[in-house]
Amino acid sequence: MTSIRLASLAAIVAIGLTAGGCAGYRESRGYILDEQLASAVQVGTDNKTSVEKTLGRPTFTGQFNDNEWYYVSRNTSTFAFRNPRVTQQTVLRIRFDAAGNVAAVERTGKEQIASIDPYGKTTPTLGRRKSFFEEFFGNIGTVGGVGTAGQGGRGQ
Repeated sequence: MTSIRLASLAAIVAIGLTAGGCAGYRESRGYILDEQLASAVQVGTDNKTSVEKTLGRPTFTGQFNDNEWYYVSRNTSTFAFRNPRVTQQTVLRIRFDAAGNVAAVERTGKEQIASIDPYGKTTPTLGRRKSFFEEFFGNIGTVGGVGTAGQGGRGQ
């Protein structure tokens, strides 16, 4: 009778430990956006120095234009072993004019996230498709043979 209780107790503990590994968690990534500080940046009044003092260094700057600063904030939620799901995203884009003054402040959310679905496990290419055997045996006799222009051949 005692061994049955011990076995059932061990099973309950094992199930509890296994279920504990399936817990979900939330994660914040990128810039932690403070709404009051973000709304303090004004067009025409602020410049690069004042924006950096107010918001800090940007997450990244524009790739083709150094006068665009981006502050990216993203919250994700994950359950067990699934891929993270974006619950909230804010991208604050601040554009500066040539003199370094704020020209525009734009804010976007998670509607800008693009879902990319890869096409299978291979990349489609143009050209002739060869079977496994054509690929494997196709070059036999062509490289280095007499009368061909391969290494060791005379190319006659």
